[in-house]
Amino acid sequence: DEEFGGDWLVSKWIGEQLSRKHEKPFFLACGIYRPHEPWFVPKKYFEPFPLEDIQLPPGYKEDDLDDLPPQGKRRGPNRYFAHIRKHKQWKQGIQAYLASIHFADAMLGRVLDALENGLNKENTIVVLWSDHGWHLGEKQHWQKFTAWRVCTRVPLIVRVPKGTPGLRAGTKAGSVSVQPVNLLSLFPTLTELVGLPAKPDNDGPSLVPLLKNQDADWKHVSLTHLSQPGSYGLSAKDWRYVHYSNGEEELYDTVKDPYEWNNLAASVDHSAKLAELRVLGPKKFAPRVESKLESLPALRWRSAKKGPTPASKPDGNPFDVIFINRRQTTVELLWMDRASKAKSYGAIKPGKNKRQQTRPGAVWQIRDADSKLPLGHFTVGDRKSKAVIPKI
Repeated sequence: DEEFGGDWLVSKWIGEQLSRKHEKPFFLACGIYRPHEPWFVPKKYFEPFPLEDIQLPPGYKEDDLDDLPPQGKRRGPNRYFAHIRKHKQWKQGIQAYLASIHFADAMLGRVLDALENGLNKENTIVVLWSDHGWHLGEKQHWQKFTAWRVCTRVPLIVRVPKGTPGLRAGTKAGSVSVQPVNLLSLFPTLTELVGLPAKPDNDGPSLVPLLKNQDADWKHVSLTHLSQPGSYGLSAKDWRYVHYSNGEEELYDTVKDPYEWNNLAASVDHSAKLAELRVLGPKKFAPRVESKLESLPALRWRSAKKGPTPASKPDGNPFDVIFINRRQTTVELLWMDRASKAKSYGAIKPGKNKRQQTRPGAVWQIRDADSKLPLGHFTVGDRKSKAVIPKI
């Protein structure tokens, strides 16, 4: 573990802080990187998960997308899951994910052992959470960036010792609340627990009522926003509502259907529940803020002198690439189709930019606007980028 570095060093440093005496109250944030990709961890963490015992995700259903609206069907399939299945690496991926979680658990154990054996055991609040879930093939998806439960539902465990100002009795070990809560509530929860004044600009409600009584009255829902304004997922008790910016909807009974296989949005029998959840959703959205040009990753320029322009192999969802013409002459932008035929998408004048929607794997040729001679090309990666056409 020590040779692996990273999370081991983090857990070591945090453990040292928890083991010594402090003169003032303190706050520690311990970020365990795994199971973030890449899923490389010491070999011993793979051993409890032999490949022959790996099962596919219980939430996977081959025809799961059939009852989704067009936006849901677009959000589901992505190039990663198709690539993994093509190369027969699905179970290997799950194995590596489990091994990475096992490693993260071990590092967390180091931190909790240091707290347990140190001087601060009786006066330290502990909160364990994750930032997001992860698709392992559910809804034909691999990764995150969706509004479904598998992506937006995370662990959240809170331990409050007795004598804490905002909860003198502390938390009862083993108690579980099934109310929908949100990570935005962590800050106001901690400030209330330690007796600091509330901040009126906090969006999330404090969770202290639920820490006092797991069955406390709770009128709140939990929202997760997608990058497009107007697209979000809403969790209410026992229900999940997904709304897309064009008005398309999904509705799930998460008690009867925890894997969200049956979209009830078109069901007459559930129209009242759909209307109830619509009212609880947000009505105003901040405008999307586009990435600054200088912050975008740059695609690799491949000169025409090094060979012919290849065909496109597009897959995945569309996004924008900004083409920047640094030459002193006008160039023409052409998309290469799957048969290597070029289709013009217009000219880019000297010193000017052109925003172009495209997909991963697409190939864009640049040629001189006057002579029609190819200058080079770019192959699109998996995210929004800039494509700088060099001066020479």
